[in-house]
Amino acid sequence: MTEKNNFEKQVKSVKPPSLLLVGKKDRGFFAEHLSMMVGAGMSIGEALGALKEEATSKAYKKVILFLQSRTEEGYSLWRSLEEVKLFKESEVAILRIGEESGRMQENLQMVAEQQQKDREFGSKMRSAAMYPLFVLGLSLIVGVGIAWFILPRLALVFASLKLELPLLTRLLIGLGRFLGEHGKIVVPAFILGIGVLIYIVFIFRWTKVIGQWLLWHTPVVKKVIADIQLARFGYVLGSLLDAGLPVLDALEALSRTTNLYNFRKFYKYIKMRVAEGHSFHDCFISYRGSRKLVPISVQQIIVSGEKTGSLAKSFLSISGIYYVKIDNAVKNLTVMLEPLLLVIVWLGVVAVALAVILPIYNLIGGLSNQIK
Repeated sequence: MTEKNNFEKQVKSVKPPSLLLVGKKDRGFFAEHLSMMVGAGMSIGEALGALKEEATSKAYKKVILFLQSRTEEGYSLWRSLEEVKLFKESEVAILRIGEESGRMQENLQMVAEQQQKDREFGSKMRSAAMYPLFVLGLSLIVGVGIAWFILPRLALVFASLKLELPLLTRLLIGLGRFLGEHGKIVVPAFILGIGVLIYIVFIFRWTKVIGQWLLWHTPVVKKVIADIQLARFGYVLGSLLDAGLPVLDALEALSRTTNLYNFRKFYKYIKMRVAEGHSFHDCFISYRGSRKLVPISVQQIIVSGEKTGSLAKSFLSISGIYYVKIDNAVKNLTVMLEPLLLVIVWLGVVAVALAVILPIYNLIGGLSNQIK
């Protein structure tokens, strides 16, 4: 009796807002662990109880406790997961179908596989981006160091020379003097400004469309983004349709899985047209710029699957093709970006070198004339 009262007391203390503090690691492995336990013959309640005992963080334990309490009250698991925002909407939709059709273990495994792919891809992207970010970061630190500590002293030296200085050198001297007087304010403000600019352009909800536009028009990055979206497009729709979700519900869930404005707009358009009775083929033809988002070859696979009644299989086939492409693209990302990084660093080095060498060259030329 005491144990039951203690459980009820714990349940009352669990509130959905606190569930958002769960770490990514716990979120990622929840479906995998639950799938294994359900597959071993345990009920959802028993599996959640076992997971609660193994939880290492308080936030994760509260998540499981909340889900366990809702299950004990008779709520379905997918509704509770939807409430706590533990999974994406497409994943919740898969679990809903699994719970309603008696295929919970299979659909949990499907969600776990999808999350595993996302984790692997995220890890590869971080590894690929590490070198370019390191080079750019180091270049920025060196550039700020030169501008703040060396340019002011260099400005004093050149100012003492009675020479007609090149424009590039005069600009360098002006920057050096300015940083010598106001560097303690300007440099931190510059770094903070870059951080704010990145946040506004790429992260802030109402303006990140600008950053998306820039990335979409960057040659190397555009290809990677397009492949990622097509892989998810195929996997999400294929998984949802294979799980038994209606096409319109699957398209609605799909539109909520992407943060890219152009793809979300495209997915919503397809949903609207399909709801009116049109085929995917009609949607692709009538949507302006559909070929930029979905290549003709992919469109043909979808249209063929629609005609033969194997749409889910066609989408999963597209997913498999593009996950392989993503893997290759990520491996080659560093190689593709390296020339661009070298050009950026080279331009900076050449600009500083010319600004320093040209006055010295003029000085040596002047001294040679005097000796003659």
